Amino acid sequence: MPSPLANAVREVRAFNRSYTRLIGLLDFPAQMRSPYTLTEARVLYELAQSERLPVRTLRAALKLDAPQTSRILKRFKEQGLVVQERGVDDARQQEVMLTGDGRQVQAELDQRSSEAVAGMLRPLSEARLGELVGALRTVRTTLTGRPHGVGPVLREPEPGELGWIVQRHGALYAREYGWDQDFEALVAKIVADYAVSHDPATERTWIAELDGRPVGSVMCVKDDAPGTARLRLLLVEPEARGHRVGARLVDECVRFAREAGYRELTLWTNSVLTAARRIYEAAGFELVAEKPHHSYGAELVGQDWRLIL
Repeated sequence: MPSPLANAVREVRAFNRSYTRLIGLLDFPAQMRSPYTLTEARVLYELAQSERLPVRTLRAALKLDAPQTSRILKRFKEQGLVVQERGVDDARQQEVMLTGDGRQVQAELDQRSSEAVAGMLRPLSEARLGELVGALRTVRTTLTGRPHGVGPVLREPEPGELGWIVQRHGALYAREYGWDQDFEALVAKIVADYAVSHDPATERTWIAELDGRPVGSVMCVKDDAPGTARLRLLLVEPEARGHRVGARLVDECVRFAREAGYRELTLWTNSVLTAARRIYEAAGFELVAEKPHHSYGAELVGQDWRLIL
């Protein structure tokens, strides 16, 4: 009788064969309508996650040998997709960066890959999609050694995630509170202003990640009043509620504001957002003013909250 390990090996290999055929990994260039191999596409993806990446880090992440890495980067440089320079902190190391054209090529590949997977999944019902997502998370967490139930990880936004903040605010508040696109436009303006002109020493954005996915966000930005920061755009995805994601985000914002030298932290919210208000109260914020208003297609009561740091 086959052992449990032998059964597992057989199933994993069968899955790999089926999956690689299903998504076209055996003929990646044709499947993605791309002149790049799967390995080259992975290199572009890794480079897109950072402004600058040491070549040795790139090699380690993708388990590439030196000659293969050199050939790929040489081709990319000839096509104007990357530039390579001495390291900022260590001149003995080489660092590589995507050019504007390189980021455009990577974004197109990423979009085509998403469209291909979406086409494969579209016939499935919501229930089946939920089962699939759960199964895939189990596979990933089991094989990577990351246990279920690990708390949220707070980090800075990756490329594209400022846009995710806008999209998720617009979608969630429309679904849960019926707010119209005026709210999404406001969020888009806040995010755009931050992206264009924020000061990293005194302003920060955090993404909360749970099981490898973004599930929340918050911003700390300068307010108009001297010595005052403002907490903005706190968001927690429904499936992440109950994991203290919101509390972690607010606590991190408060900690940063103190370390940046602000004297007080303010925020504006609406009375209907009861879960967020409980988080603010638990963090020590006090309600200082409220006023009815008609916004986003709804009758609301706006509230100003303040925390002395």
